[in-house]
Amino acid sequence: MWTERVRTAALRHRVAVGVVWLLVLLLGGAVAVLGLGRLDQSFTASDGPGHRANLAVQERYGNGAAVAPLVAVVTWPDARDAQALADALERAAGPGARTVSYAATGDEGFLGADGRTEYALVYPAAGKPDLAGLTAVEEAAVTLRAGLRSALPGARVEVTGVLPLQHDSALAGPGAVALAAKAVCAVGLLLVLVLAFRSPLGVLAPLLLAAVTSVGALVLVEAVAGFTEISFVVVYLVPVTALVVAVHRRARPPGAAAARAAVTGGAAGAAACAVLALFPAAFLRSVGVAGLAVCAVGTAAALTLGPVVGPVVGPRAVPRPVRIPRALPAAGPVQGNRVLSASLPAVGLALLVLLTGAATQLRVGNPEARALVASGPARDGLDLLTAAGVPSGVLNPLEVLVPEGADAAAVAARAARVPGVLLAAAPADWRRPGSALVVVVPEAEPMTAAGAGTVTALRSALAGTGALVGGSGVVDRDLVDGVYGLLPYAVPSAALAAFGVLARRRGRGPAARAVLGGLLAAGASAGALVVLWQWGPAGAGAVTGWVPLVVGTFAFCVSLERSAGGPGRAGIVAAGAGALAVLAVGIGPQVELALLVSGFAAGAVVDALAAVPAWPHPRVHSDWSRPRGTIPSSIDDRDHRPDRSRHGT
Repeated sequence: MWTERVRTAALRHRVAVGVVWLLVLLLGGAVAVLGLGRLDQSFTASDGPGHRANLAVQERYGNGAAVAPLVAVVTWPDARDAQALADALERAAGPGARTVSYAATGDEGFLGADGRTEYALVYPAAGKPDLAGLTAVEEAAVTLRAGLRSALPGARVEVTGVLPLQHDSALAGPGAVALAAKAVCAVGLLLVLVLAFRSPLGVLAPLLLAAVTSVGALVLVEAVAGFTEISFVVVYLVPVTALVVAVHRRARPPGAAAARAAVTGGAAGAAACAVLALFPAAFLRSVGVAGLAVCAVGTAAALTLGPVVGPVVGPRAVPRPVRIPRALPAAGPVQGNRVLSASLPAVGLALLVLLTGAATQLRVGNPEARALVASGPARDGLDLLTAAGVPSGVLNPLEVLVPEGADAAAVAARAARVPGVLLAAAPADWRRPGSALVVVVPEAEPMTAAGAGTVTALRSALAGTGALVGGSGVVDRDLVDGVYGLLPYAVPSAALAAFGVLARRRGRGPAARAVLGGLLAAGASAGALVVLWQWGPAGAGAVTGWVPLVVGTFAFCVSLERSAGGPGRAGIVAAGAGALAVLAVGIGPQVELALLVSGFAAGAVVDALAAVPAWPHPRVHSDWSRPRGTIPSSIDDRDHRPDRSRHGT
């Protein structure tokens, strides 16, 4: 077979192969770092009505739009002094900033129920929806806080907002317990790999394969980003997928069967991801291109670099089978094993189905403000707001772009009557030639059902006026409508593409089981996010919209890779390695990173659960109890016999 010829050629020219992949790692790494700027860093869904409105607002006003404003909160010791706050804002916000408060509108929605608290919305002059723009807004929050406190020494002044809350979460850093957990996960990762590959040196092979795959895939993705929009989220998807796939491949017995399995799994994953890349949504296109690149580069590395590094780091070794403990003595040893081994697939399948069912309750959007950080200056501002009876929806206001010829005040009055709207105002200085802006402050945060309903009702109320509804509050709605609305078409199409590849190489029955396992793994990983973050102690209320897409793609690809290699015992090692690796890196107080990390870990674990039904039954697979070195007795083991060829690794 051609895979054997490629493997033989790689061994014959091992020095050249090693040099080529070393150049990929070193030079490619430099190119990948320099090319990160090509990736879209906005983390927003493109092509939706909200996105188009935000582009128009950003172009004409230079700030706001998809970037949530800063919220200045002031509690006066006695009576309120709205004009003093307005004057302080004019000095502290800086040139080019847009502000709106009670003094500018007379709207009591800017006042707290306690009679002493008021807030104002501040859009700094700089602030595009990319990493540099968000950093500028975070820096503006510090300046605004200091300026207001200096100008209003007799009042309590705090500055909060979505971005300051996220910034404080990132600055908090992991505590002692989190650091200990990270250390335990890192040590556990090394132990899992050492025990799996029987030697410390053997751990280097999967790590090296993962490194060259990650670098090569990122270079390819960045090259594609020169022609079409590719989201920055691929930076998270590529290395984790590359690591788990590399462990899968190195955990298989060496030889032609392992090469065929690598080609089969890689081709199936590449076909599925190629289909995702064809859909007209930036996030789907991004994860599709990234998955395709990982599958292609990973397969090339497995066929060429894998045989070369084998003799250097030592032979690969299949992880020792996980032996099922015997049941109660009364049942007898053989009967006990059969009962327990028969129950494990049922339990694993039931858990996968339950988690996939939980995924239907997924609520997409940024986590609720109260869940972003437990303490810090921004949290103090949020607590001050809520204590005064101001709803947290003020952190994500909407901006309505009113075209020339339309009455901005009339649009604001119509918006104010929409259920769920706290206030709507048309500041006199929010005008540019040919347009005006209306600010609409909802009561509920946009990721909640009430908040989403407010956005929908506002769009309906303003239909026919020519006004465009934008602002930070519409980003989540666009993601649900523009990306998740395509999933009923994208997921079956990708599954059919993977099935076509697997059916050709392994037959329809195994192909159907493999694709079903991949779909269950993807769905269950999203369901795990629901259980952990919507229903669990974290109480985030929602899951960041792009996280389930990245995690689901990861789970589907690694599940196809695992199924291509036959029985799933090696999948346990890959699952453990992947879960421990991401936990060692990501455990900490930053909520969005914790969401992503827990999703990757869940994806790795549910893939191991999906492998449980493929575990050999003791009545059919006698290799569970046979001495090491004996010839496999079952048909399913034929692809896992040691390669006796002269060039075997």
